[in-house]
Amino acid sequence: MKKARVTGLGGIFFKVKNATKLAAWYQKHLGLPIEPWGGCSFAWREAKNPKKKGTTVWSPFPRDTEYFGKGQQGHMINYRVADLKKVLAALKKEKVWIDPKGIEKSEYGQFAWIKDGEGNRIELWQPPKGC
Repeated sequence: MKKARVTGLGGIFFKVKNATKLAAWYQKHLGLPIEPWGGCSFAWREAKNPKKKGTTVWSPFPRDTEYFGKGQQGHMINYRVADLKKVLAALKKEKVWIDPKGIEKSEYGQFAWIKDGEGNRIELWQPPKGC
């Protein structure tokens, strides 16, 4: 059995007709704490190391977004990884499709995109330290 490359779910993203309106519905009816950017973050702690905090993001996207890649894909899951470069190197050896734009860095961490065995775009995320 291979050592786990994914450490958890970083986020769930999905396309909708009206992201603002639907986020408001979730806030009103399910109590989601919608933030000004249009989604929310669920805070949690690691079971094996309760001092270590993490978050999982929930976010609706406009139906015409290209963030999930081109095509009709209606959702994208973001997986947390501890070492994005190492995971990508292993996936490259296994001939997994990796988005040619490579690693994108921001204040929110490092991101890269791959496709699963059915061609679904997946986001890999190495959070910044402390997240």
